[in-house]
Amino acid sequence: MEDKEKVMADSMDELSKTLASVNDSALLKDFLKALLTPQEYNAVAARWALVRLLDQGMTQRKIAETLGLSLCKITRGSREMKKEESSFRKMIDICKNL
Repeated sequence: MEDKEKVMADSMDELSKTLASVNDSALLKDFLKALLTPQEYNAVAARWALVRLLDQGMTQRKIAETLGLSLCKITRGSREMKKEESSFRKMIDICKNL
């Protein structure tokens, strides 16, 4: 099991570095569509949308209604955004500066 965990951790490190170096949004979108199932792809899109809507000040209930997500998922996103050094917040800031 330890070998599997190392392989998975190394793979995620490599993937993260590779994704960070891509400067082609069309290529990245195509890659994500190939990597993920349609359900996974839509789930990632919905989670990013919920974080963006939280940042814009939309209420959790309105987000649930708009995106069809559970309040549990939205609360989790909200909690992640409130963390010190939140990676969600950092990614939103990067997005705002594009």
